Amino acid sequence: MQTVKLNNSIEMPLLGFGVFQMTDAGECERAVIDAIDTGYRLIDTAASYQNETQVGNALKQTSIARNELFVTTKLWLQDTNYEGAKAQFERSLNRLQLDYVDLYLIHQPYGDVHGAWRAMEELQQAGKIRAIGVSNFHPDRLADLIAFNKVAPAVNQIEVNPFNQQLHAVPWNQSRGIQPEAWAPFAEGKNGLFQHPVLTAIGQKYGKSVGQVVLRWIFQRGIVSLAKSVRKERMEENINILDFELSSEDMLQIAALDTATSAFFSHRDPAMVEWLTGRKLDV
Repeated sequence: MQTVKLNNSIEMPLLGFGVFQMTDAGECERAVIDAIDTGYRLIDTAASYQNETQVGNALKQTSIARNELFVTTKLWLQDTNYEGAKAQFERSLNRLQLDYVDLYLIHQPYGDVHGAWRAMEELQQAGKIRAIGVSNFHPDRLADLIAFNKVAPAVNQIEVNPFNQQLHAVPWNQSRGIQPEAWAPFAEGKNGLFQHPVLTAIGQKYGKSVGQVVLRWIFQRGIVSLAKSVRKERMEENINILDFELSSEDMLQIAALDTATSAFFSHRDPAMVEWLTGRKLDV
């Protein structure tokens, strides 16, 4: 798997496997094992997914060396402060049964993000985290975080798909040395993505699925992407995107699909902020 070099020189795979919404313990554990067997080396979880234990169990069963894996988890909102971040991180590390994680992200741009960030800087200095970053941060929130802290985020994990292409945010992040990472690259199939005539036609041209076209499009934009499936044949399909290249015409056709609107919700919607910040989890 090809990698990208983060702003602290850490190598991160350009395609990863996510476990969001994998709530069945056995299914999640089996999916992670299958993903690693298929060739995925980046595994992305979060405290709020409540499946870190299953991910850790799966990692224990693989024969792949720890230094060949890239494990990401995330800080949930209720502990987004200095002391809370340190405590929640240790709980995540214990559930994952690891000595360190490769990437630790602030999951949402609310709460005392500056206090949490200072805690993460210290955890990184202590060798417990190789790279630190954020998720769902708009450029204005990132600019604020960068201005008042020593370490700039290495990664910003945001929604990127053909209907929400982040045409301002992605280059802004890249211009400041922050690696964009796409969650929900398929928009969870919303808006008929898998049947979209433009994506279908491009796929037919190369003998590829719509999913492969989307992941290749993200790959060619220099964005890390997270594909999710519990089916091994789909995992194999999703990782097989390195044997073709989209033309500039293909890229323009996909660019025309952008609506600049989330397929899910706005992180600037006060009602959504209230819901997210009120979501207390046993993490």
